[in-house]
Amino acid sequence: MPTPEERLAELGLILPEVAAPVASYTPTVRSGDHVYVSGQLPFVDGELPATGKVGAEVGPEAARDLAALCALNAIAAVRAEVGELSNVVRVVKVGGFVASAPDFTGHPGVVNGASDLLAQVFGDAGVHARAAVGVAALPLDAPVEVEMIVEVR
Repeated sequence: MPTPEERLAELGLILPEVAAPVASYTPTVRSGDHVYVSGQLPFVDGELPATGKVGAEVGPEAARDLAALCALNAIAAVRAEVGELSNVVRVVKVGGFVASAPDFTGHPGVVNGASDLLAQVFGDAGVHARAAVGVAALPLDAPVEVEMIVEVR
């Protein structure tokens, strides 16, 4: 069975550097056998590739891709905390936040971008409980933000 790092390579993905916090928090906190990952924005090289509300300035498919970037940034934060990604026993829970136009209701489909990537990288251990919530605004006018909890060895 391939390791999560090998799955990332098969997908053509490279883990970025851990995104610097935009306020007073740390990217991860380890408590016992769980790592809590702070909300991750879809940064690419320190920049947001898109801003605005989903269903207005940002389309649902683009937002789905941005949610996958959030998950990739969350995976990078986990690896920085625990070393190898094979130390992840399972992804326990994901929280997805979608800054959306008032009439947009496709939040679950947007957050699927994160969920699907986690399942591709971690296999069955990437299947998780989840919330997909619409919000009025996110930091830096980001369209999506993803947080997660993982169990580790």
